Order: sequence, then structure tokens, then C-alpha cells
Amino acid sequence: MNTPLRSEAQRRADEIAIFQVELERLDSEGVLRLDAAQQQAVREHHAALLASFAGRFDIDRDAQARQLSLGMRVASFLGALALAASVFFLFYQFWGNFDETAQVAILLGAALASLGLTVWIQIRDASGYFTKLAAMVAFACFVLNLTMLGQIFNITPTDRALLPWAALAFLLAYACDLRLLLAAGICCVIAFVAARVGEWGGIYWLHFGERPENFFPVAALLFAVPALLEHRRLSGFAAIYRIFGLLSLLLPMLMLGHWGYGSYLANYDIEARSIEGAYELAGFVASALAIWIGARRQWPDTVNTGITFFVIFLYTKFFDWWWEIMPKYLFFLVLGLAAILILLVLKRLRRIGHGATEAAP
Repeated sequence: MNTPLRSEAQRRADEIAIFQVELERLDSEGVLRLDAAQQQAVREHHAALLASFAGRFDIDRDAQARQLSLGMRVASFLGALALAASVFFLFYQFWGNFDETAQVAILLGAALASLGLTVWIQIRDASGYFTKLAAMVAFACFVLNLTMLGQIFNITPTDRALLPWAALAFLLAYACDLRLLLAAGICCVIAFVAARVGEWGGIYWLHFGERPENFFPVAALLFAVPALLEHRRLSGFAAIYRIFGLLSLLLPMLMLGHWGYGSYLANYDIEARSIEGAYELAGFVASALAIWIGARRQWPDTVNTGITFFVIFLYTKFFDWWWEIMPKYLFFLVLGLAAILILLVLKRLRRIGHGATEAAP
């Protein structure tokens, strides 16, 4: 399948454009000058590469093309949502007119036909936009398929349905280079693991959200996936795993920092305020570690997520401490000074990171 390679081709084309601009700047500054033969060789090599990429993958070769591609991605996303909603309401509009056998046949046929259409379009769609649209419709048909089959045969709802949903979402995401379906598959995995952990703790699976700590195991799993799987040819996939892993860790900590009764620790006669204080401290430590690890590994997604939650934890504590007792102008002045302090610390971290990069062989 050619689609997963499109992001790699686009990245190479962007690097060529940056190289050409920098080469012209170096030439104008007298730092590096290529003779006419070398310049011609470089131009011909890059032109051949770009022509090959454009023919195979329909890449964006200039800024105008990138702007149009952004519009095409938005149109593809909205179109996929609209078609998925159309399929859903079409089923419910005429569903009562069919007998049970016809209903099963229609559900299976719709799921298989949409998946086959996705494969067929992918072979012929160099840009990938129509493939992504078809893949999202196929996923919607599959989810609708399992849901309505369960209703037809009166099957008790179960969290196990999340596994085939996740499997198809991952299959289509990796086959079609579709980050939105990767996120959908990750959400299914998060919900399944949290539901399983909740059941082990004696909670009905649909109520797994009542115990935010149910999400901690899947946080470690998701953050470890990029280290176990190779994602160099799939742009943004590793970042999505890390972001969802941090969300599964830091969001529950943020909730438990203000709602200690939702913790399993409350079952052991530990005061809710003590639980909240422990999770507030854990949130600060975890978000700071995320910033440090992201800066060390050069993961901007991890750094940005860690910074976001660190600021949220900090500002919520300021609100708890001083909102009621401080004049409002002084409260917001403190917030502004805290923001300046955070900027200075991050600037220091960035300088340290640049020094480590320059010192590396």
C-alpha cells in the first residue's frame, strides 16, 4: 500500500524546499558557492525527486498547494462525518421495514462493502484524501453493524465490543495513514482497559469513569507503544500515543486532586482531603517529569502536554489558596508573575537542551 509512504515523501519535499532556501542564503553570504555544474546537478536531482513524489503521492510542492491541502483535509473530515451520519440515519429511517434476515444481511453487506470500497479507492487515490474519507465511513459502518446486531439478537452490552472496534480502527489507521482513526482506536483501548480494571474493582463496566484511577494502567501502556513500534514512516503516530498516554495519566490526577471521594483509597478510611493533596502533588511531579523527558528526548508533544497540565495544576492551586482572600487585581498579578517565572524556567531548559545538542558528537 502506497498511502503510508505519502507523509514520508511530503517530509522529504519540505526538506528539499528548506535546503534550497538555505543554499541560496549561504551563496549570497559567501559562505558556500557551488559551481554551475554542481548547481545544475542539485536542481536536476531535486526536480526528479519532486516529480516522482508528485506523480506517486500527489504531494504539496509549494505554500499554495499546502494551503489547498489543508482545505482538502477539512473537507475530507467534514465529508466523512456527514456520510457516516447519513448511513446512521438511513438505517434507522427504514430499519423497521425489513425482517430480521434482511437486517443482518444489510448490516454485514454495508460493513464489508465499505471496507472493500476503502481498499479499492486506496489503490487508485494518490492523494489519500478520498481513502481517508472512505476509511472513516467503513469504521462508522462497522461500529453501527455490531451495535445493531447486538440489538437484533438481544445481546447484553459488553465492553468486549470495544476490541473489534479498536482493531478495525488501528488497521485502517496504519493502512491509510489516518491519525483520526488512530485516535479513535486508542480511545477504544482506553475505555476497554479502564472498564476491565473497574470490573476487577467491583464496578459495572459502564461506570468505569466513576473511578479515575482505572485509567492509570492504560496510560503506561500507551506511552510505551512508540518505544516498541516503529513509526518513522507514519507522521504524528508516536506523538498521538504519547499525548493520549499523558492524558490518561494527568486528567485523572487533576480530577482526583479535587474529588478525593472518587479514589479507591477512600475505601480505606483515608480522608478525602489527604487524597486530594497527594494527587495534586503527584500531578505536579508527573507533569514536570513529562516536560523534562520531552525536552531530553526532543518530543515537543510531550513537553507541550506537560506544560499545559503543570500550568493547570498551578493555577487551580492559586485559585484554591488566594481567590477568596486576595483582591482580584492582586490575584491576577500573581498569575501573571507566575507565567513570567514559567517562561524563564522554560527558557533555561531550552538553553540547556541546545547546549546538550551542540555537545553531542
